[in-house]
Amino acid sequence: MNRLLMGTAALSLAASMAFGAQGIRFNVTEGDKEEIFNTMVNEKTETIGFILSDPHERINDAYKSKYGAKEVDGEANAAYDPDYKKTIDNLGFFSVANDEKLRELLIKAPELGGFSPFNLHIYKETGIDKTYVGHIVPETMLDIVGVKDEAIRKEFAAMFPALDDMVQKEIGGKVEFSQFDKLTEDPMIDFEYEFERPEDLDDFIDEFQEGFEEAFEEKQYIIAGYKNFKEAYDDMEADFDEFDAYFVYSLCHFTFSYNVFNKGRPDAGVFAPCSMYMYIKKDSNTLVIGMPKLENWISVLGIKDPVKVKDIHELDKEIISTMKELGAKEI
Repeated sequence: MNRLLMGTAALSLAASMAFGAQGIRFNVTEGDKEEIFNTMVNEKTETIGFILSDPHERINDAYKSKYGAKEVDGEANAAYDPDYKKTIDNLGFFSVANDEKLRELLIKAPELGGFSPFNLHIYKETGIDKTYVGHIVPETMLDIVGVKDEAIRKEFAAMFPALDDMVQKEIGGKVEFSQFDKLTEDPMIDFEYEFERPEDLDDFIDEFQEGFEEAFEEKQYIIAGYKNFKEAYDDMEADFDEFDAYFVYSLCHFTFSYNVFNKGRPDAGVFAPCSMYMYIKKDSNTLVIGMPKLENWISVLGIKDPVKVKDIHELDKEIISTMKELGAKEI
């Protein structure tokens, strides 16, 4: 993968700085490791604290059936792409988070929900006998969501070596890092939604979530995942009293993803699905909302294709306009 420059697990900080910031970490190994990966992520990652939620296996199969078929059930397929070509043998999104270690960090820096959970990504391109397994480098996640506190950054990054070691043990191969010069100037979308607090807060949450999901589904987005950290910590009987609500949506625009991942940039799947976090501080009447912009894909991954760049900017604009339609105020 020519976008991945020199890099191994032993890559020194000095060498890293010489080439720029590290964006993506991939284990690159010979052969098809789908079965080994599935066993690892479904049966083993939880033993080191990483909880799997909303797995999406073999998205490439859905691309083939949706965009590669002229007919569906004997009817003309409106989504058929005459330029469809199978380019991926395997593409999978597996959202994971270390819930236990995240709890105190989310209390201090709730914006970490922009990458909590994050995608442990796998892909294999057609005709290339290599499997890629990896994720966004934690320091890049922190830079995007804007966490500057050094203690929080250190604790957050410290969660990842155990996962990386497991991937190295199970998947093997060479560790490679992508490099980038700098982030986009304004990497986050931030909103506030003020509401009149009802006697039962669940009434407001249910109504808002219903409207939110309908609004995005009408614009052809898929609700690809949902994680309720407040409920998870309540079930664990772990303190999370600073929040009356905290949940994260995973959004995916399927056609957009097809036009990126199946058309030359399967590595960009590390950013998918997009996480939008929402929380209400204790006794507050404000829903705080945040999401990393898709524009980060351009800066971190070095996307140059003008069609993809245009689509990325249009999706960012559409997400912002949709939230405003729902009554949220951009901040």
